[in-house]
Amino acid sequence: MASTHQIVGFHFKVFFTGLPKSNGTDISFQSVSGLDVQIEKEGMKEGGENRFEHQIPGRSKYTTLTLKRGILKPEDSGLVQWCQQAFQDMIVKPLTNVDVELLNEDHKPLMRWQLSHVWPVSWKVGELNAEKGEVLIETLELNYNYFALKAP
Repeated sequence: MASTHQIVGFHFKVFFTGLPKSNGTDISFQSVSGLDVQIEKEGMKEGGENRFEHQIPGRSKYTTLTLKRGILKPEDSGLVQWCQQAFQDMIVKPLTNVDVELLNEDHKPLMRWQLSHVWPVSWKVGELNAEKGEVLIETLELNYNYFALKAP
């Protein structure tokens, strides 16, 4: 008998296809958010019908992907080097694909979201505070055209 159970969302990895100088450190994050899609609606008025306006589906709209992790030194991260190139040198090189994989207890993929044409929008470093002994968090926001849910 097949059983269904709720899937937990704390075991995941992010893979960057085409990231220059990647050495495997850029797959672990504290959190990933922004796998959101909405269909915009367009109003259409019908002549002689004044009680309501027809709503028809329009284009899909995707939000930005937000990644959070403990900060890494630039020489240890191809992702940081890619962001530096975009924000400091103004050379934005979109990545073909970024895959977000949700993993099971055996570290095997359960689900995979494949994001297309990804480029950095925002890069934030958390607060430097001598009164707190917390991990310094960097937050990356990435724009993407769309995502597809793929078989693992």
